[in-house]
Amino acid sequence: MTRTTISRRTFALGAAAPLIAQDKSVRPGINDNFKNPNVDEWVARLETESREPYAKRNEIVAACGVKAGDTVADVGAGTGLFSALFAAKAGRNGHVYAIDIAASFLQHISEIAKKQGLDEAITPVLCQQDHITLAANSIDMAYVCDTYHHFEFPQKTLGSIRKALGPGGRLIIVEFHKIPGVSAKDRMDHVRAAQELVEKEVAGAGFNKILQPDAGLKENYIDIFQKKS
Repeated sequence: MTRTTISRRTFALGAAAPLIAQDKSVRPGINDNFKNPNVDEWVARLETESREPYAKRNEIVAACGVKAGDTVADVGAGTGLFSALFAAKAGRNGHVYAIDIAASFLQHISEIAKKQGLDEAITPVLCQQDHITLAANSIDMAYVCDTYHHFEFPQKTLGSIRKALGPGGRLIIVEFHKIPGVSAKDRMDHVRAAQELVEKEVAGAGFNKILQPDAGLKENYIDIFQKKS
């Protein structure tokens, strides 16, 4: 892929102007817990075998198909679990942008990356509620794990992801199932959109669904989309 010429340490921000009109949040307050999150509490909550994306992290990474030299955006990176895993797959010629709205998560990711010798491979990025703030054509893949339901402005956010992806770039979404009578009540209340609606919104933002890997998931699903030309 032909990438925009930018430094990975001092990357150019993408245009902050909205790509798709959407001025009203679809879930006001959904991200209040991330205004100043306690990182240790979230590490304990997210990096545990009882959480499916953690327990199946290796299967999920394999399903994503990251190749050596790829540039990946981990959107809603949280504690940085997948950022580090993707950096190992992308290798010396690849790169990972760990993107989040919480500065404390990004500080944690920076510290962990340094301890693991990945500080040159991972760049923390403080994003906006409606924009991932990456330059156009700067990534090969965007990864969104259990974060889509936290998009307050999904149309704008998806538009910024599409713009950041190069030709043929992929968007991978791992998200909770929301199935009446099957999913737990708290999951039904917390998750905004069921899979069918997620796929409809992503398609409307300029993507084609190309694959739905299994990866042994039960509580979540994986959808792989490709940017339309």
